[in-house]
Order: sequence, then structure tokens, then C-alpha cells
Amino acid sequence: MPTPHSPSVEGRRAVTVIGLGSMGSALASALLDRGHPVTVWNRTPEKAQALVGRGARLAATPEQAVTASELTLTCVFDDDALRKVLTPIAGALAGRVVVNVTSGSAEQARDLDAWLRSHGAEHLDGGIMTTPPGVGDPSMMFLYSGSRPAFEAHRDTLQVLGDARYLGTDPGLASLYDVALLGLMWSTLTGWLHGSALVGADGVAAADFTPVAVRWLTAVAGFMTTYAGQVDAGRYPGDDATVDVQIATVQHLVHAAEARGVDTALPRLLESAMRRAAAAGHGSDSYASVVEVLRDAGRGGDSA
Repeated sequence: MPTPHSPSVEGRRAVTVIGLGSMGSALASALLDRGHPVTVWNRTPEKAQALVGRGARLAATPEQAVTASELTLTCVFDDDALRKVLTPIAGALAGRVVVNVTSGSAEQARDLDAWLRSHGAEHLDGGIMTTPPGVGDPSMMFLYSGSRPAFEAHRDTLQVLGDARYLGTDPGLASLYDVALLGLMWSTLTGWLHGSALVGADGVAAADFTPVAVRWLTAVAGFMTTYAGQVDAGRYPGDDATVDVQIATVQHLVHAAEARGVDTALPRLLESAMRRAAAAGHGSDSYASVVEVLRDAGRGGDSA
């Protein structure tokens, strides 16, 4: 009969979580909620008390933590902190699967992958597309890249944390998607905040503006889907609205902001990108052609 810290309990695999900040604690908590045997380790063991009270096992050392489970999730401050934890226990990693969800760059993920494989471990890099309260919500995306066999072997366990999406064998993809999607989030939220400030200057509550903005984002998502094929093909038929038309329109946004004392830095940044695209010969192309002045800054935007 399995004990609470056997490799599996009623089909639920044992998992180790290294790093118990807000996100690491949320990961361990979600796994405990679903009945997984969980071993935890943190540099300051006091952070593990609540999890231990719920049934987690506290490892005394990183080596003890890693050897407790086939699957280890690492969620520490940065890549340097991760290397300080793993390097001294390299000999204990053979035959284990390390899923690293520590924020970092694609280059760091690829270097870590090579290092882990050199020590006989399999590796998945992960991008967590939610905040700690969203961990365990199946609608929240968790992105993974790296070892396909490791992902397939542990898909059910990873699915406990959120919607597990495998991006490919390049271990850097999850981190690259992560920062690209964060850029999309910040751009979208800043655009919404700018719009809220703009209509708010005329007495419109953000709560009234937001449902209209959210509905508009549905249409914007459609534009993105259409433009994706153009970006990949490098051809931008201007059969919906050309860059020149967009330049004329964005000037209305600049004027509206100026007239209300709202910051104009964002609309002027957008106008600048459009004008660079027009100067590069894309004035009669679709808005998707702006990607040409974004993707190769080294050429100074001259992509005609």
C-alpha cells in the first residue's frame, strides 16, 4: 500500500517543488489540492510551514528534494539562483525530469537544457501565463518547450497547474513566448488605460468604457488572425485599411489627448512606427507591414 510520499498515490505522481515564493507556493498548493505527494525545498524553510501543514514533505537539502520525485519543478528568483541550487547536486539529476518555470531568457533556457542533459536529466522550460491566484485554473495557460518525451510522460501532472501547451523541442520557445506575450499584455493594458484616461477626461467612468473596449478586442483578435498570414508571407495587401489611412487616423488620437491634457507619448510612438513603415514604402500596405520596421531595427527601418 503506498505511503503519502511514495512515487504515486492512487495514480497521482510525486512532485518536488524547489522555490517557495508566491508562485512556487501556488504550484505546490495546486498539486496538493489534487492529491499529489509533494516534496518542497526552500532556502528559508520557514516559507514551507503552511504547505507542510497541508501534507507536503519538507526536504532538508536540494539533493534530498530532487531525489524524492522523478519530476521536479524549479521556481526561484532567477537563473543565477537556480544554478546555485542545481550545480552542487548535478550528480543527483540523472534520470530526473526538471521543469524550470523560473523567469529568464530563451538563451538561458537553452544553456540550462544543455547542462541538464549533460548530467543525464530531461528538461522542460516553462512560461506561466498567470499570477499565483490563477494557478490551478484550467483556463490559464502554462507554456512548455524542450523534451517532448518528458512533456508527454508528465502531461497529466502539468495539467493540474493549468492548460499545459507544448510549443516544441526548442527549449527556448517557452521563455520567448512568455516575454512576447507579456509585451502584448502591457501594450494592451496601457492602451486601455490611455483610453480610460481619455474618455475619463470627459466624465466617462472606466467601468462604462471597459465593456465596449473588451468587445472591441474581439474584433482586434480577428485582425491579428488575418494579419498573421501576411506577416509570415511578407506580403501586405492594403485591402482593409492602409498605413497611410492609419496615420491620418492616429493624428485624431494625438489631438484628442492633447486637448484633454492626457499624455501623448503612446499615440506618438504608434504614429512614429506607422510613419517609418510609410517611409519604407509601405504606405499603401496593410497595418501588418509595420512589422517590417519592428523586426529589423538594425536596418534603421529601411525595409522597402
